Amino acid sequence: MTDMRADLIAPCGMNCRLCYAFERKRNPCPGCRSNNDSKPAHCIGCSIVTCEKRQAFDSQLCLECQNMCRRLQDLDKRYRTKYHMSMIDNLTYIREKGMDALLDRERNRWTCPDCAGYVSVHRKDCPTCGRTVFNDER
Repeated sequence: MTDMRADLIAPCGMNCRLCYAFERKRNPCPGCRSNNDSKPAHCIGCSIVTCEKRQAFDSQLCLECQNMCRRLQDLDKRYRTKYHMSMIDNLTYIREKGMDALLDRERNRWTCPDCAGYVSVHRKDCPTCGRTVFNDER
């Protein structure tokens, strides 16, 4: 099982390690920051991943902008509502406490208490043992 890693934190603050596409058995996504063309088309063309403003800051993450772009705000709102997690909160946490602290927090939050597998932000059940880990409040 792949552990939490800094290179799996997408520019938007999403933890790709916790994305259902990363967990797929067939054609798994390698993560938003990889240069692998096997990423889903919506990831390859993502305006956050290809953001010229972020690249001008020479930053892997959307940490340098004072105001988060509309695309990130909309994505964050959808994930807060549907999956009870926030990319902007992740970015703020990295800015305030550092990447290692975020990775520790993610390990604690998304680890199945039965088998120690990681649960996807997109699912309620552990993909390893099938236990329902989250209710709607997460």
